[in-house]
Amino acid sequence: MKVGEMIAPRAAYGEALAALVVEDDRVVVLDADVATSTHTAMVRDVRPESFYEIGIAEQNMFGIAAGMSTLGLIPYACTFAVFASKRACDQVSISIAYPRNNVKISGAYGGIPTGRAGATHQAIEDIAIMRAMPNMTVVVPADATEMKKAVYAARDWDGPVYIRTARCPVPVIFDENHRFQIGKAVLVRDGKDVTVISTGLMTPKAKVAAEMLATQGIDARVVHVHTIKPLDAEPILAAAAETSGIVTIENHSIIGGLGGAVAELLCAERPARMIRLGLPDCFGESGDDEAIFSKYGMNTEDIVHAAERLLDGRAK
Repeated sequence: MKVGEMIAPRAAYGEALAALVVEDDRVVVLDADVATSTHTAMVRDVRPESFYEIGIAEQNMFGIAAGMSTLGLIPYACTFAVFASKRACDQVSISIAYPRNNVKISGAYGGIPTGRAGATHQAIEDIAIMRAMPNMTVVVPADATEMKKAVYAARDWDGPVYIRTARCPVPVIFDENHRFQIGKAVLVRDGKDVTVISTGLMTPKAKVAAEMLATQGIDARVVHVHTIKPLDAEPILAAAAETSGIVTIENHSIIGGLGGAVAELLCAERPARMIRLGLPDCFGESGDDEAIFSKYGMNTEDIVHAAERLLDGRAK
C-alpha cells in the first residue's frame, strides 16, 4: 500500500479483519447478507469457523453479537451504515450501547458513495445517530492505512465501536508509520491563516484544498478527526485560538456529524467563526459521486471557497 494509491476503505477493512481473525480466536464476524459488498467475504474464505452469515436480519444480527460479547468473544457485526444506524437503531442502543457490550459495528457504504443506489442507501445521518448514543465510540478513517489500523484499535478498545467505511476508492495519504489512536486527531498540515477540520474520505480532499490555497498565499491548517466521539478537543480549540476561522467538511449531513460536534465544542469553550460543509438538510440522490459532492458544495473547490470567505469576512 503506497501513498497516492487509490484503495477503497471497505477493501482495507476486509483485509484487516481477515488477518485479525487468524491472529485472535476471540474475534468473530457477523454479516447481514452483504459480505461481498462489505468485503467480509475475505473472512469467510480464510477462516469460515469465525464467520456467521445471519442473512437479511440486521436487528437479529446485533442481538446475536451482543450475546456473543458476553461470552468473551469480540464480534464485528457488519452491514450497510444506513441499516446499522436506522433499521437496527433500537437493538444497537438497547442491546449494545446501553449495557456497554464489547461489540464492533461496521457501517459500510457511508455517506454519498453507494454505487448509484441513491437516497435509500446513502447513510447521511449515521454519525449523528451513533454519536448521540451513550457509551458509543465513533470512528471514521481517512484512507486504507487508517482503516486497517482502526480495525485493530477497535479490537483493543473496551466497549462498543462504530467504524464507518466507504465504498469508493480513496487516495492513500498516510504511510505504514502513521500513528492511529482512537480519540486523538491528526495534524495533517500546519498553518496559521485558516483551519480545515475534516473526517473520513474528505480528508484527502481537505489536503488538496490546502495545497490549492497555498498557491494563493493562504496558509491552511488541516486537522483530521478520525474519531468523532470521543472528540479530541485540544487541536480544535487551538485552531480556534490560532487561526482566523474553521471550515469543517464531511461526507454526512451538516446536522449532527463532525460539523455539529465541532460547533458544540466551540460554542461551549471558545466561540469562533466557522463554516460547515456537508450534505445540507436534504436526502441525497443517485449519480456520480464527485458530481453529487460538487452539487451540494462538498468538494475540494468548495473547501477552498469556504476558506476564502472566512478570510475576507464574508462567512455567514
